Amino acid sequence: MADRPPRSGKPAKAPPLGPPVSDLLPDRPSLSRVREAAAGCRACVPYARATQTVFGEGPRRAEIMMVGEQPGDVEDVEGHPFVGPAGRLLDRALEQAGIDRRLVYVTNVVKHFKWEPRGKRRIHKRPDGAEVAACRPWVETEIALVKPRLLVCLGAVAAQALIGRTFKVSQERGRFVPSPLAPLVAATVHPSSILRARDDETRRAEMDRFVEDLRTVAAGIGNPPRDPAGSR
Repeated sequence: MADRPPRSGKPAKAPPLGPPVSDLLPDRPSLSRVREAAAGCRACVPYARATQTVFGEGPRRAEIMMVGEQPGDVEDVEGHPFVGPAGRLLDRALEQAGIDRRLVYVTNVVKHFKWEPRGKRRIHKRPDGAEVAACRPWVETEIALVKPRLLVCLGAVAAQALIGRTFKVSQERGRFVPSPLAPLVAATVHPSSILRARDDETRRAEMDRFVEDLRTVAAGIGNPPRDPAGSR
């Protein structure tokens, strides 16, 4: 586990940026080589206050890939995607939808945790368009290497980065949309939005909708294979 960074305010000045992601990608990419290259990425400002790069994980030939926005506080410290509260909710939703979490590749569009201090806590801050654009080649490379049959965007940031800037999750969730990224592409809400529901009744209803979205889109490929090639 990496050391937690200091919980201070913004730096006095913007940190120096490193080369663009296009300059960091290896000539003969593989998931392991790209992960290693991403560990040193300094292409957007959030790197300066994050603990580490949080790269995707899962089978290298996963049939299902799920892409979120960015790592959270727990992910930033532990170095793995979707291991915090939203990740645990995703685990429960996948189980209820009949999808084996171990067979799903999970990642984020932005690889560093962007946050702002609130007392002693580090609170998620939405990445801006420039940060998403700077980081997007990483996730595009992951998609190209894994070649999932089903790509599911979790939340508006991921959906607008990968499907289109005008895409509205609230209107198109749980439906397939045409995309060159994968044979089947869809979007639904990010599990963190369910955690932010105003009361238990709303949270249960949103969880039910989320599970139904996952069940519906996963039905497009049938039952995922039980022994995909590769590992996390």
